[in-house]
Amino acid sequence: MNPNCFHCGLPVLEGAAFPIVYRQIEHATCCAGCQAVAQSIIDAGLDYYYEQRTADADKAALPEADILAQLRLYDLPEVQQGFVYAQGDSKQATLLLDGITCAACVWLIEQTLVRLAGVSSVSINYSNHRLHVSWQAEQVALSDILLAIQKIGYQAQPYDTEQQHLLQTKQRKQALVRLWIAGLSMMQVMMYAVPTYLYGDIEPVFLWLLHWASMVLTLPVVVYSAIPFYQGAWRDWRNRRVGMDTPISLAVVLAFGASMYALFSRTAEGVYFDSISMFVFLLLGGRYLEQIARRKAADATERLNKLIPAFCHLLPHYPEQQSQEGLVAHLHAGDVVLVRAGEVFPVDGLVLEGSSEVNQALLTGESLPVLKEVGQSVQAGTVNVSSPLCVQTTGVGQYTRLSGIVRLLDGALAQKPRMALLADRYASVFVAVLLCLAVATFAYWYVHSGAKVAVWTVVSLLVITCPCALSLATPTALAAATGFLAKHGLLISRGHSLETLAKVSDVVFDKTGTLTTGLFQIADVQVCAGYDLTQAQTNAAVLEQFSEHPLAQAVVEAYGVDASKLVENVHNTVGFGLQAQIDGVQWAIGRPIWVADVFGHVAQDCLQAASGSWIALANEQHMVAYFCLEDTLKSDAAALMRQLQDLRVRVHVLSGDAEGAVAKVAEALSIPHFIAAATPETKLAYVHNLQQQGKIVLMVGDGINDAPVLVQADVSIAVEGGTDVAQAGSDMVMIKPDMGLVATALVQGKKTRRIIQENLWWAAIYNAVAIPIAVLGYANPWIAALGMAVSSLLVTLNAMRLLK
Repeated sequence: MNPNCFHCGLPVLEGAAFPIVYRQIEHATCCAGCQAVAQSIIDAGLDYYYEQRTADADKAALPEADILAQLRLYDLPEVQQGFVYAQGDSKQATLLLDGITCAACVWLIEQTLVRLAGVSSVSINYSNHRLHVSWQAEQVALSDILLAIQKIGYQAQPYDTEQQHLLQTKQRKQALVRLWIAGLSMMQVMMYAVPTYLYGDIEPVFLWLLHWASMVLTLPVVVYSAIPFYQGAWRDWRNRRVGMDTPISLAVVLAFGASMYALFSRTAEGVYFDSISMFVFLLLGGRYLEQIARRKAADATERLNKLIPAFCHLLPHYPEQQSQEGLVAHLHAGDVVLVRAGEVFPVDGLVLEGSSEVNQALLTGESLPVLKEVGQSVQAGTVNVSSPLCVQTTGVGQYTRLSGIVRLLDGALAQKPRMALLADRYASVFVAVLLCLAVATFAYWYVHSGAKVAVWTVVSLLVITCPCALSLATPTALAAATGFLAKHGLLISRGHSLETLAKVSDVVFDKTGTLTTGLFQIADVQVCAGYDLTQAQTNAAVLEQFSEHPLAQAVVEAYGVDASKLVENVHNTVGFGLQAQIDGVQWAIGRPIWVADVFGHVAQDCLQAASGSWIALANEQHMVAYFCLEDTLKSDAAALMRQLQDLRVRVHVLSGDAEGAVAKVAEALSIPHFIAAATPETKLAYVHNLQQQGKIVLMVGDGINDAPVLVQADVSIAVEGGTDVAQAGSDMVMIKPDMGLVATALVQGKKTRRIIQENLWWAAIYNAVAIPIAVLGYANPWIAALGMAVSSLLVTLNAMRLLK
């Protein structure tokens, strides 16, 4: 019989002579490609790969000259423009890996790239096979990185959203099929098992018929649905570690084996098919929900990227105004594009021609459109509100402001899973102790009572401990608390949220749209001498009805429009104000300085309420009135602040708005800590600084500019009406306009922690009693199953208190 290839596992044909020496032993490979790849791995000192891997490698091929030439194309600037971010000599890229089969593959690729001169950092996400790599361009080229990956038998290419989506869809469908099979089996097996529990006088022929039917229905669960647990346990074993998949797999296999033994030996008390199917179904359900949460978090960056249009109006012969359709991906610095009213800016750039208002709320959090004139900058992803602009490109693709926010968000998302490392460490210790105890128990009973008693005793030990209250203590409480908050309008997308809420010391709020409504109201009116207040209000509303500006709409809403007034010759000057004749008299309303210049008047300084936005009203003779408009606080914001004070947490405000507006809100709500004109980077640094001081931070926001800091915070809430990206990047999402939910979440977090502690104490007491009983042989399998069920029921009932 021909041997299998040492590298790829395929049969070695007769006469093939491609040997390699691995740890002083000669092994055969099937071809020169596998021989070269295997020898490269061994020569690089990475031979530990062959101990770690849990699946055979793909058949390799030698890197031909034409393949190398193809890889060199990735070094061209025009090719790198879409997926490589350069800052000086340092470059970063996200690549999609192909051929990864296990954690050992990740380890091998990371170790290979780290050893390349010039590679600064390497990070691989095993769940989506995305590689983030940074390198120094003067020392190593991207093609060298791709070639190094290819030499060890893998492929890497620029990250493609469509390919990632196809991979996620495949994984989701497979998980649903496994869950569906386990759920169907659980329901049917329980239907057969209940009569055996309720009635003890079932005739043997029918009793064993029920047991055989249960076995047939449980078999697909054991051989198919439980495969992820087997794979996880095998990976852990090959990587010389233990995780929760190890006792789960052992419990499933041994319980099924023991049940089969009892079935064939007609020992009724040893049949546990119902427990097996239920256990696997519940575990698969929990993992599927976790997978959904992770995918939603990763989708946040994709939502940001979709803000940029694919096409633009290119002006190839500017200042000629004849435009042609062009691809945004093909734009370069210096190109001129035309952005019409209502369109999204495809690039960062400078205004060459035109004047218009730009809605920057999604990026900066500013509640008002900002006037952009010749020479001023605009950012990709913002919206041109009123008039066409000719924009010269200064940044496109990876060099836009929006892409910078994407990188911030990516970095914050990559750091979040590390919070689970401590829990994994303790779980590994518990599992290791349990497995050692199981081995010692088996050895003792094997020597003293034979194999049969030893097997039953170990099965009882694993059954009585693995699916007991210890594994249910936290998830049941979190599920109950999550249901309570969902009922009241707060959805939780990440399981750590409630546990983290219990430890929150600082709450950080965005201002606009979070603490305020984003809607403007008249805060102050100053009427000049000789003019009537009512007349000023009436004429202001009559003029402002012709403007769509938020300030104009607030004036109209406040005073109403007098239809009896005759209005003629309306002229709107975008970004400044408008003029018209009212009953034959020329009037103007808008920015105070502009209004004064229209008629040659002198505008007075409006310092009495500098936190608001001022507009002036004037006619041909005099300045008539000044109106101050302010963003209004949400009606429940003050009550929320009092609740947070009672909970003894510190409150902060970070806003992109002006100093005066932020200071007034902070003063009105008695918030001692605030920062105005805050960029996404400023917010991220502020929260990071709090965390460096040992604070546990809750962030509450609503805009794209809040997305990175929502992820960076220990726990985060996106308010009702917030952007999709903010909601995708947050841990919790409000679906009701009730700011009191922030305080409710903090209170529920503390209650949840208390319930979890009670459950864990119960689990500890239960294990302290149950494990010795099982080890000493006093708990046969049915007693172990009963103990598992009772302990799980008590934990669940205790957790249900959180629903009240």
